[in-house]
Amino acid sequence: MSGDTRDITALPEFSRAAVVRRFGEPVKIECVPVPPAPEPGALIVRTTACSICGTDVHLSRGNLSLTVDLPIILGHEMVGRVVAIGDGAGRDSVGQKLAIGDRILWTHTACGKCFYCTVARQPTLCENRRAYMYENIEKPPYLLGGFSEYGYVLPESGRVRVPDNLDDGVASLCSCAFRSVMNAFDNLGPIDPSEHVAIQGAGPLGILAAAVARVAGARTVSVIGAPEARLALARDFGATHTFTIEGTTHEERVAGLRDLTDGRGPDIVMEFTGFPDAFGQGLDIVRKGGRYLTVGQLGTGTTTFSPSTIVKKNIRVLGSFSGDVKSYWKALQFASAHIDHIPFGKMITGRYTLDEVNVALDRMHRLEEIKPLIVMD
Repeated sequence: MSGDTRDITALPEFSRAAVVRRFGEPVKIECVPVPPAPEPGALIVRTTACSICGTDVHLSRGNLSLTVDLPIILGHEMVGRVVAIGDGAGRDSVGQKLAIGDRILWTHTACGKCFYCTVARQPTLCENRRAYMYENIEKPPYLLGGFSEYGYVLPESGRVRVPDNLDDGVASLCSCAFRSVMNAFDNLGPIDPSEHVAIQGAGPLGILAAAVARVAGARTVSVIGAPEARLALARDFGATHTFTIEGTTHEERVAGLRDLTDGRGPDIVMEFTGFPDAFGQGLDIVRKGGRYLTVGQLGTGTTTFSPSTIVKKNIRVLGSFSGDVKSYWKALQFASAHIDHIPFGKMITGRYTLDEVNVALDRMHRLEEIKPLIVMD
């Protein structure tokens, strides 16, 4: 989609951005330098929108187990229009031509040269990976975060043009939440039509996973979580059954899932909660010989579980981290193909200006929003 035709000479000297200087303090709006031009292979974009992820909330409060080089620009689920194109950057990562004004998503970097990029073919584990929202704003190229009027796409970053039938809100979902779900399903492997899937967590990732599992042909898709409004949205996205964690015990939920699955338990359980205790519960839920995949555990919390459960039940336990450019592309293609019958737009529950970022973060922390959107234009 083309629209903005601004020239590189129109780039401002500074970009207003939401900056974290100290964990646990309100985010501040500061002016961050805009590079005068992109280096070869790089792009400069005018950010149009950036949705808020639970990781943003955890990072701003200092509750992530990942390295953060403060001060940083918060946000990593951004979509933007190309305003400057470096030499050799005229196509996206799947070969589509890029022009000034095109909307794109862009990925964390991968070097393409280390063991994980070349031999293991797992670029999300790249030894030289650089991640947006984790890079210091006082070092060039400065604009490596989403809550900013302008953004810089590093030469090593993947980039994918956004389909015309997706608005900025839905596109932003594909930038982190949905690409993580797509990567999780790639790690999980095929779903057989006879298999029952249970999803722990009724947040954005769990709800999106319900849609993918149902389209993939799962016999049943059960979502476990709360509150009821989120479970209702999960049903809109394709969940055949929902189990609330409000006013019920883990044992009652296990019994309900076993009743649904001829006494065995789900063949596949996917964890998207972020709560450490969910891990042990997931091991209880999955059937003997089943698959258990965890995605949501990026915090610093710990839990206690019995490793013998994994052995005695012969469970295959998988972890899935982030997603590469293939996952971004798959997320955009899935949303574009199903936009007419899956209500992706319902997940965007609030729209805020850049100056209202602290209000949006607080509402996200208190679960008053599913996916708030920071709109730059």
